[in-house]
Amino acid sequence: MIVAGDAIDNSIGLKMGLSTLAAAGIGNLISDVCGIGLGELVESWSYRLGLKDPRLTPEQQSMRKSRWVKSIACILGISIGCILGMIPLLFLDNNKLYFFNKEEEEL
Repeated sequence: MIVAGDAIDNSIGLKMGLSTLAAAGIGNLISDVCGIGLGELVESWSYRLGLKDPRLTPEQQSMRKSRWVKSIACILGISIGCILGMIPLLFLDNNKLYFFNKEEEEL
């Protein structure tokens, strides 16, 4: 999302006058679509590693503990993915310096 949003902000965002938030939203859309596709890939790798889908009965699925474990696993998965997705921030330059002088940047 970061890389896509930055690329959109610095290319068509500047040409079309998109706000940084609009570019981030489009980057988020691209990231979500990629995430859906990669989710299938991760599941297939997990299966190859021997991690199989637990066959829970409907009663087991409705247990409070099962729902908690699922929620915590989802929260951890999303959090780890977001943290990994922010790694490009360590390597991005401030491209506004190439397009604006100091007076324009202060506005």
